[in-house]
Amino acid sequence: MKRFNLFMVLCIVSAYSVFAQQVDKSKVTAQAEAAKTAASDLKKVDTGDKAWKFDGVVGLNAAATGLVNWAAGGKNNVNGLAYAKLHLLYHKNAIAWETNFNTDFGMTWIDQEEDALQKSSDNIKLATKFGWEFKPNWYLTVLGGFQSQYALGRDYVTGYNPGISKWLAPSYTDLSVGIDWKKSVSGADFSLYLSPIAGRITTAYVGEAWNQRYTKEAALGDLQYAVDHAATDLEKSAAQLLLDAAEKAYDSNTALAGYDAEVANHTDLASTLKDKYGVVYYENGVKMYDHDFRGEFGLSFKGAIAYKYENLTLGTTLTLFTPYLGKGDKLASYVENSTDADTYFEYANMNRHFGKFDIDWDVAISYQFLKVLNVSLQTNLKYYPGTLIADKSGDVKERVQLMSVIGLGIGYSF
Repeated sequence: MKRFNLFMVLCIVSAYSVFAQQVDKSKVTAQAEAAKTAASDLKKVDTGDKAWKFDGVVGLNAAATGLVNWAAGGKNNVNGLAYAKLHLLYHKNAIAWETNFNTDFGMTWIDQEEDALQKSSDNIKLATKFGWEFKPNWYLTVLGGFQSQYALGRDYVTGYNPGISKWLAPSYTDLSVGIDWKKSVSGADFSLYLSPIAGRITTAYVGEAWNQRYTKEAALGDLQYAVDHAATDLEKSAAQLLLDAAEKAYDSNTALAGYDAEVANHTDLASTLKDKYGVVYYENGVKMYDHDFRGEFGLSFKGAIAYKYENLTLGTTLTLFTPYLGKGDKLASYVENSTDADTYFEYANMNRHFGKFDIDWDVAISYQFLKVLNVSLQTNLKYYPGTLIADKSGDVKERVQLMSVIGLGIGYSF
């Protein structure tokens, strides 16, 4: 009997030991799973799995050319360009808010007496869009955009250099509602946006102080040029006397031999830029300049690709806009029957209608090496029906605009 009791005790102890081991093993397994989950969550946080994403590239490019007894010709020059391309994205649940800011400003120094310092590049582009994902990769989106420049732009010609652009002259402001498709494939972000409800405001704003200053400068520009480039002191004194007399005549709006007081009518900065960028209209057959902007309602399309692989960054954006109805149809009869057809309406205003697209196509490629050095290529292509550009022979009409910049300098991608 004692043996039996001893045997039962041993069985109970063994069973309890096995059960305790199983319980301990279950606890360890549960703790391991919890630790694994915590580590996974921590990894997501550490690798940037957040709602906000900020990236871009900023840099300063410079180039210099030095020539000594160079038989092929050319001039010493130094080029400098500062640029920034920034991208901010908020994406959480079904909400996406994306903002892009691209800007650059460049100057060139040329070893020459006339116009040694010239502006070579000047751009401001801001675009933001807010979307709600109603279906995977498809967003109902509101988009806003703005384009302009920082400083006065000049047409660098021999003699006086007239102003041809400035801050808000021109500027393009867009606001639209549409559908945006977004998808990421192999590290590249694609976006296609279409809006049948799009508005565009084109401005050519020149304040009164600016207009007076640069209109007077244009009216007296050739005389000032004669003073600045006189060969002898005697020629300079004579040219200065003529300039002083012309300035008094300009201020009093009176005639003077060798100076036409009406020249201001042809060099007025405000009317010149409004003509150039199409912010004018006709009233009873008379061209009016009392508007600083032109508003249009139409259709807009925007496609974009952003790709980054290690130290290589590539981005391209294509934007199209066409108005549903322009004033050209209403004014065409006046222009066609006029014996003195206005250049702007002949080429531009009659063409501001559906199917005539404003085109903006930007491409930017940059490669960073040795941590701080950056080589980049930027191209900007534009075509705006309504913007008139003269060639070297003076022929004025709509033209494709193209700018390309290749740079090597200090840059930082993030």
